[in-house]
Amino acid sequence: MSAQPGMHTTSRPMPESIHAKPYLAFDFGAESGRAVLAHLQSGILTTEEVHRFANEPVEYVGSLHWDVARLWFEVRKALARLQSEEVELAGIGVDTWGVDYALLGERGELLQNPYHYRDRRTEGVMEEVFRKVSREEIYQTTGVQFMPINTLYQLFAARRDSPKLLAAAKRLITIPDLFHYWLSGNAVCEFTIATTTQMVDPVKRSWATGLMQRLDLPVDLPAPLVEPGSILGTILPDIAGHSALAGARIIAPACHDTGSAVAAISAREGTAFLSSGTWSLLGTELDSPVITADALRLNLTNEGGVNGTTRLLRNVMGLWMLQGCRQSWAAQGRSYDYREWIELAGREASFRHLVDPDDGSFLRPTNMLAAINQFCARTHQSAPEEPGAYARAILESLAFKYRLVIRDLEQVTGTGIEQIRIIGGGSKNRLLNQLTADSTGRRVLAGPAEATALGNVVVQMLATGAASSLREVREIVDRSFPTEVFEPLETDKWDRHAERFEQYCESAYA
Repeated sequence: MSAQPGMHTTSRPMPESIHAKPYLAFDFGAESGRAVLAHLQSGILTTEEVHRFANEPVEYVGSLHWDVARLWFEVRKALARLQSEEVELAGIGVDTWGVDYALLGERGELLQNPYHYRDRRTEGVMEEVFRKVSREEIYQTTGVQFMPINTLYQLFAARRDSPKLLAAAKRLITIPDLFHYWLSGNAVCEFTIATTTQMVDPVKRSWATGLMQRLDLPVDLPAPLVEPGSILGTILPDIAGHSALAGARIIAPACHDTGSAVAAISAREGTAFLSSGTWSLLGTELDSPVITADALRLNLTNEGGVNGTTRLLRNVMGLWMLQGCRQSWAAQGRSYDYREWIELAGREASFRHLVDPDDGSFLRPTNMLAAINQFCARTHQSAPEEPGAYARAILESLAFKYRLVIRDLEQVTGTGIEQIRIIGGGSKNRLLNQLTADSTGRRVLAGPAEATALGNVVVQMLATGAASSLREVREIVDRSFPTEVFEPLETDKWDRHAERFEQYCESAYA
């Protein structure tokens, strides 16, 4: 993969006879992280989960943060296991969620435990920003969906609330870039994760310094951009020691987890992708950004992809709502297994309770059950009473939301979407897969559930010369991990309730 104009690049060694060595992907999600070892043999990719660990945010002094020191401990723990087994690696790469960032000081030290995007410091910040720079100007520059969690608003809040800390910072990097820095000593920002900040010009493929200047944000703070597939160096000696890990390449994959997931599959020419997890990211892969009045009105985002591609998508609240309900019940001393819970949802009557997953009340509620009940009260619906009814309401509402996003994508691109490829952990939710097919009237292909780790690995393969093209690695994934097909059924029932659902949604879809 060649670098694009304006990109900081790293040296690329010629491919060596490393193709038999496995690749290590660290994949951090909003609830857990894991280390996945991947082997390519005879054109088939196999994976082994070598370490899994919780990723729980911590709250102190009224703020919500990621516990990155604990995550680093878990990374070292996974590496120690491979050291003890004398495993030689062809590459190591890290992918995570988007928008959050870390600040480094003059000695390269971490100045502050990174904020969690659900921290409340960004409440009302978008409106403050719009008084300085209009929505239209920001979108024209960045092409990114407006969400209060975006780095642009987090950094604006940091300048307002802790200007001395921000002044002491010498480098801003995103969360996966932080772990790559600790592994290699090279502090850079990978392009796909950088585009989630709403501070990157996706056409020039550079930091949007003009926008940052107008908001009084330090333009020299973000680290240089690099393309996915850049080799950042080798693992630091104080980590690898004299073990078999010495000399392992640290490779920036598509560091945004959705970027990695989509790198593993083909989502073009009539196929949309749906990365289903804590968030639902539904879109299609294009050759260039779409920054138009319609895209702005529909709040679509242009995120960087591999090989110079763009992912045009809508970021929808996903299975976070289920997680929130589970947490609310746990606080009451009631525990529910996800599988049993979904089975209960399958027995519930259809369309009794519908909510807009993107309603702001669901972003960071103190009690998700209460938030759902309040939404139902505002929209003159009865509230769910049983756990299965809550789950059914969430899953049906997500499926209806996907229907709207598919319509918007077709409108903006002028291309019909015939099928949806669901990837990520949510692809194992067979009820949601069928509801999505029914709601949208499109065939659904589900899998692989491991798409994020696989995409991380295939970009490493391209970087080291184990494969020669994006098409080739996607064929390897398809050959190695078959999909499950869900055909649409009883779509007329969904058609009858679609108008009612749209009335509950935000004004952009009214």
